[in-house]
Amino acid sequence: MTRIESPEPVWLTVPGKRTAEPSLRGAATAAFAVNGAAERALDLARALGGSVPLPGSGQTLRLFETLASLAAADLTAARVAEAHLDALAILDQAGADPAGLVAGGGTEPSWGVFAAEGAGARLDATPADATPADATPAGATPAGAISGEWWRLDGTKPWCSLAGSLSHALVTARTSDATRRLFVVDLTDPGITARTDVWVARGLPAVPSGPVEFRGVRARPVGGDGWYLRRPGFAWGGIGVAACWWGGAVGLARRVFESVLEREPDQIALAHLGALDLALTAAGVSLAAAAAAIDAGDAVGEQGALLAARVRGQVARTVDEVITRTGHALGPAPLAFDARHAGRVSDLQLYVRQHHAERDDAALGRRLRGAGVSPW
Repeated sequence: MTRIESPEPVWLTVPGKRTAEPSLRGAATAAFAVNGAAERALDLARALGGSVPLPGSGQTLRLFETLASLAAADLTAARVAEAHLDALAILDQAGADPAGLVAGGGTEPSWGVFAAEGAGARLDATPADATPADATPAGATPAGAISGEWWRLDGTKPWCSLAGSLSHALVTARTSDATRRLFVVDLTDPGITARTDVWVARGLPAVPSGPVEFRGVRARPVGGDGWYLRRPGFAWGGIGVAACWWGGAVGLARRVFESVLEREPDQIALAHLGALDLALTAAGVSLAAAAAAIDAGDAVGEQGALLAARVRGQVARTVDEVITRTGHALGPAPLAFDARHAGRVSDLQLYVRQHHAERDDAALGRRLRGAGVSPW
C-alpha cells in the first residue's frame, strides 16, 4: 500500500495559542526522516538537546508537545530523544554542567538513563580504593553536584537502551541492600559489555535494550543515596514518557482519520473515529494540566508522584484503546502493506509497556488508600 504521509506537529494547545509552531514543525519533520534508524535518531537527539525546554522551566507544555510531535512522526526518534533530554534534565536538576563531564572536542555526547531493575540482575557500586591520577578526562572537571570521587560499578544492569551506541549514561546502582545512587558512566569504558544479541523485539528493533555487564567500571556519583528517586524531576520525566506514548497514539489515530476522508465511512468507522477523539482529547487535557502543574510548582513530593501515576495510567489506557480501535477500524491491510503504520503499531505496543498495567493501577490504589482521604 503506497501512501504519501507528511509529518505534522502534535498540539496540546488550541489554535491561536500555538507559539512554538516553527520549532515543532521542524522537530516533526526531522523525526519523520529518522524512519526507524537509530543513528539518525541519535543525531536528532543531540540537535534537540540545546533547544528543547527543560521540565519545570515555565515551558513544560512545549517540551511535552515536542516529545509528542516526535512520537507521532517516528517512535524510534521519540524513544531515543526522550532519554537524551531526560538525562540533560537530571543533570540540570543536580546543578551539573554536562559539558564538564566529558573530554572537550569531538562529537556532542549522547546520553541515556539506565535506572530499571530486574529479577536476577544487580549492579553494585563501591568506592574506588584510590582516585587514579588520570581519572578526570582531559578538559573535563567535576561539575555541580557531580562528586570528584570515583566509584566502581560491578554487576548487570537490565534494560539499557542503545548502550552500544551512546557515549554516556546516568546509571543507578546499589550502594547497599536498601539504597541506590545515580552515577555518570562513560560507555566507552572497557569494562562495559552491552548484550545486544538478546534483543529480539519486533517493536523498536533499532533500539536494543538488553542488559549491560559492568566489570570494574569507573563512575562518579550524582547526588546522594536516593536522590534520583526523591527529586521532583523523577515524576516529571515519567510524564514526559507518557507524552511520547500519547504522540504515538495520535500517529495511529491520524491514519483512521485519513481513511474516513478517502471514502464514505459507515457508522462503525465514524463510531471508532469519535471514540478515538474522546480518548485522545481526554489524555491530552491531562498532559496539558500536568505541564501547568509542573511549572506552577504544584507537582512536587507526593503530589508529583500522584500526578505522574494518574497521567501515565490514563495515557496508557488511551494507547491500548487506540491500538485496538485502529485495528478494528482499518482492518489488516495497513498492518500488512503499510510499513510505517505496521512499525508504529509494533513500536507503540512495546513502548507503552513501560507502564505496568494492573500492577501500576494497584500501586496507585495503594497510594490513595495510604493517604486516608477520598481523592474525589
